[in-house]
Amino acid sequence: MSVPSGLPQDTPVAGGEQRVLRFSIAATAVVAALGIVFGLMSGSYAIVFDGIYSLADGATSLVALLVVNLIAGYNASGSQNRRLAEKFTMGFWHLEPMVLGATGLLLSGAAVYAFINAIGSFLTGGRPLQFGQAIVYAIATVLISLGMAWYGRRANRHLRSELVAMDIRGWLMSAAITAALLVAFIVGLAIQGTSLEWMSPYVDPAVLALVCLVIFPIPLGVVRRALEEILLVTPTALKQHVDAVAQAVVERHGFLSHRAYVAKVGRGRQIELYFIAPAGWPARTLEEWDALRDEIGEAIGDDSPDRWLTIAFTTDREWAE
Repeated sequence: MSVPSGLPQDTPVAGGEQRVLRFSIAATAVVAALGIVFGLMSGSYAIVFDGIYSLADGATSLVALLVVNLIAGYNASGSQNRRLAEKFTMGFWHLEPMVLGATGLLLSGAAVYAFINAIGSFLTGGRPLQFGQAIVYAIATVLISLGMAWYGRRANRHLRSELVAMDIRGWLMSAAITAALLVAFIVGLAIQGTSLEWMSPYVDPAVLALVCLVIFPIPLGVVRRALEEILLVTPTALKQHVDAVAQAVVERHGFLSHRAYVAKVGRGRQIELYFIAPAGWPARTLEEWDALRDEIGEAIGDDSPDRWLTIAFTTDREWAE
């Protein structure tokens, strides 16, 4: 018997997640616009890259928001949502790791492309830079990024959303990148009119290359985790917990054995449990079997809309294999 818990409805938590992502997208658009405008004005490819990087991050955040809306509205009332539920009976959990994986690949690819451009610029003598305008941009962006990271972290104490957590990491990464740019621009401004002024054209490509090397591996961890969920790699901790609960049920109620199949996809946890009963067991009412299912479900715990739990009883092992 399948006991699907469904997907998140339009609860305060789901609404909070959407609100955080909407605010983040708006702030990202502001940072991206500042980066592109100030980058062109100051002649800094590092700032232009920072703006384009923010633009790409904002685009993926927009896709993430669409996924959150789908998940939150899955069980909402209305004929349109009912039609949607009929076409996607297993829900939208699978979209979450796909968005996270695509985001990580896009951001890593942008870093590789910018690194190649930085090396090319460095080899051709660098580029002149208006350090005053660059410093103004860097200060503004660092403040916005740190403010958004603080806002997201505070909200995510209650939301516990992987998408919001990814957004927080993005803002912290943006703050770190821009802080590195700020230090480099201050150094570049300080050496103007000194014997080291010949180095100033190399400041922009050098710091851009360094930033790309630092940020390139960061999204790869997200990509790895997303692939594990897309490929339905069994989460060890969850499997051990479910096996422990099932084994206790086997010993307490006299079953022969059990089979457990678990997976984590996005925020969803899919659990299938099969209990092998001896042949010729006395008959039980459906209410008694349902009470046993309730007992097992309570022992597994975390009965949230993100848990999809299936519990079956059989005397034929082939049904459980």
